[in-house]
Amino acid sequence: MNAEITIGYQAGEQPVVFDIEELLATRLLVQGNSGSGKSHLLRRLLEESAGMVQQVVVDPEGDFTSLADAFDHVVIDSAAYSPPEIEALARRCREHRASVVLALEGLEVEQQIRCAAQFLNALFDAPREHWFPALVVVDEAQMFAPSVAGEIGEDTRRMTLSAMTNLMCRGRKRGLAGIVATQRLAKLAKNVAAEASNFLMGRTFLDIDMQRAADLLGMERKQAERIRDLERGHFLALGPAISRRPVAVKIGPVRTGHKARAEGLMPLPAAPTQGMEALLTGDLAADVQVTAPPPPPPRPVPHPEQLVPDRAPAPAVASADPEHQAERTASLDAILGSLAREDGSTFQSASRLYQAFLTRARTEGFLGVPMDMGEFRRRFAIASVDLDRFADCDRQRLMALVEGVDDDIVAPYLAIAAAAMDGLPAPDDNELARVYGTSSPGRIRRLLDHLEKLGLIVVREEFGGGRSLLVPGVEPQSAN
Repeated sequence: MNAEITIGYQAGEQPVVFDIEELLATRLLVQGNSGSGKSHLLRRLLEESAGMVQQVVVDPEGDFTSLADAFDHVVIDSAAYSPPEIEALARRCREHRASVVLALEGLEVEQQIRCAAQFLNALFDAPREHWFPALVVVDEAQMFAPSVAGEIGEDTRRMTLSAMTNLMCRGRKRGLAGIVATQRLAKLAKNVAAEASNFLMGRTFLDIDMQRAADLLGMERKQAERIRDLERGHFLALGPAISRRPVAVKIGPVRTGHKARAEGLMPLPAAPTQGMEALLTGDLAADVQVTAPPPPPPRPVPHPEQLVPDRAPAPAVASADPEHQAERTASLDAILGSLAREDGSTFQSASRLYQAFLTRARTEGFLGVPMDMGEFRRRFAIASVDLDRFADCDRQRLMALVEGVDDDIVAPYLAIAAAAMDGLPAPDDNELARVYGTSSPGRIRRLLDHLEKLGLIVVREEFGGGRSLLVPGVEPQSAN
C-alpha cells in the first residue's frame, strides 16, 4: 500500500510528498496566524490520507464537519452527550477504527476543553488490543495545551495538559500520532510542541513566534523574517516525513470546504433611505419577549450505529425501610450542606471536595462509597445554593427546572431561579462567582451569555448600569 500523499507543491510545481507511515512515528506541528491557511492545510492532509489511516479530529470551531459529506467520517456533536458517553464513544472509535470529528462548537470554552481532554484520555487508555494506528488532529491546540494559566480552572488546565502531553509524548506506542495546529507557538506548552519532529510553519508576525519557528526549522535568526513574508496557504516544511531540509510549499486544493461563512467584502443590502430607524426600533419588545425555552433537539445518532454508547441500565435499588432511606438521604444532605457552606469550598477542585466528603461520610458511619463522583458534583452544586427557605413544593419545582441542566452550570442557574421564585433581585456577580467557583468577572459574563443561549435565562441590561435576569417559567411565590 502506497503510504505517500502530495501535500502541495514547490515553485515550479514540483510536488511535496508526505510519508504517512513516517508521520505516525514522528508527529506534526503546524503554526500560523489566523488566515494563514492552517485549516486548509489540515483539510488537505486529512482528505489525501482519508483512505489510508483512521482519523480523529478535535474541532473546536466546527470547521471540519464537512468531511463527513465526502468521506466516512462520523460527526460527534459533543453537546448532545454526557461525559461518560464521550469516553465510551472514544473507546468505540478505537475498537472499530472509525474516523470521527469531535465537534465542540456547541459548548462553552471550558466545557470544550474538559470534553476534549476526556475524549483524548479515553483514546489513550484504550485496551492494548485496540492500539490501531490513527492520526489525532487537534486544531487551535493553544486552547488545550496552554503555556500559562488563563481563566480556566486549575483542575481543567491540569487535565487538558495531561491529555495533550500523553498524546504527543506517549501516544506513539499506542498508535496515536498527534497533529497539533496553533496560531502562536508562544501560547503552546513547550513540552507538547517539543515532541513533534515534523513542522509546517505559516505566516506569523510577532518576533517571539518567528524566532521559535526559525529555531524549530533550524534556520538562523536573521532568516526568521522570511516567515513574516509568507503568503496565505504557503508554509515552510521540515521533518523526516516531508524533507530533511526546509522547503517552501504551497498547499494544494481541497474537495470539501468550511461551513458557510461570509468572507471578504459584500455589497450592502438595499434599504430605504427613510425609515431605517423604524426598522431597527419598531416593536422591539416583541423580539425580547420572554418565552419558555424550546424543547431540546433529539439526540443525534452517529453512523456507524455501533459507535453510539449503550446506556447502562440503572442499578436496582435494594428494598429498604423508607424511613431509613429518608434518614440516610437527610444525613448525606447535611454533610453536603456543611461542606458547601465552608468559606472557599466552591473554589476547590471537585476531586478534593469529593475526598473531603468521603472522609466526613465515613466519620458519620457511612460504609463504602455513598455516591459516585458524578452524583456528588451535582448534589454539591445544589447544596451550594440556600434552598432551606422554600417549601417542599417550591423546592420540587426548582429541582424540576435543573433536571436537564449540565452539572457545571447547575449552581449559578439554580441561584438565579431561586431568587426569581422568591421575588428577589437576581444574584450579583459576587454571589454568582461564589457558587460558580471563579474569581474572574469575564467568566461570569460568559456564563450568563451561555445560559441565555441555552434559553435558560433572559438578560436585560440598561445603559444606566442596571441588569435583570429573567427565568422563563418561574413566577415569584407571591404570584402562586
